[in-house]
Amino acid sequence: MAQQTTAPTEEELAAAGLGLAIDGEVARITLSRPRRRNAMTGRMWTELARIGHTLPDRVRIVVVTGEGPTFSSGIDLDMFRSGDVDGEPTPLTLLARDPGDTAALERTIAAYQEGFLWLRRADIVSVAAVRGHAIGAGFQLALSCDIRVLSDTARLCMKEPALGLVPDLTGTKPLVELVGVNRAVELCLTARTVDAAEAERLRLAERVVADAELESAVDDLVAQLLAVPADAARATKELLLQAEHNDLETQAGAERTAQLARLAAMVGTSR
Repeated sequence: MAQQTTAPTEEELAAAGLGLAIDGEVARITLSRPRRRNAMTGRMWTELARIGHTLPDRVRIVVVTGEGPTFSSGIDLDMFRSGDVDGEPTPLTLLARDPGDTAALERTIAAYQEGFLWLRRADIVSVAAVRGHAIGAGFQLALSCDIRVLSDTARLCMKEPALGLVPDLTGTKPLVELVGVNRAVELCLTARTVDAAEAERLRLAERVVADAELESAVDDLVAQLLAVPADAARATKELLLQAEHNDLETQAGAERTAQLARLAAMVGTSR
């Protein structure tokens, strides 16, 4: 599946069940299939990838939310059937066409994953605003974001194993990083639902607020994030993304390098 580098139109996004509003440095993405509880399809994921690949350079903050009382009920069950969904063949359709050609199916899954991976970029801070259920793919979308703000109505569940599948939308790594391997195993292999209070205890949420306060809490967070200079924010996020994989000596060196660049920039602007 070829990566499209043209920005999706409002009509294309609506057909995929998405809304996008960009106001200055802030982009707000809305999962917008409320009649299906914002169930997700392959086309939604590929259009999410297009959004990420074509965001204006000025955008620093991306907020992801769901229309109505549910963030996302997970994958649309039509994706488990043969045929097309929203004009795109389902994974089972691709496999049925040529059972021996798994490469096409792998490329399709990789294209779906692109809809989630870009939310971790160093030049943006991504925020998931979650109310109601975030199940399966919806949970993985929230996990793809840097910060999760949950309404006290939020309910999280990694449903894929109960459906005979595995989580394959880049959610396993952040889940293990946040809660540890043992808890991740328990959450995935029981497919149980975690309420907002437990999500906060397990570090699956950075903030939990009353449902009526979700929008204002996210707006306050966005304002705080925008108050930090963009270059410093990006350099800091780059350091934090490296930290887990670096030993202390390597990370200390990375900090020195980053700080020298920041100081040089400050000297340059003061001349």
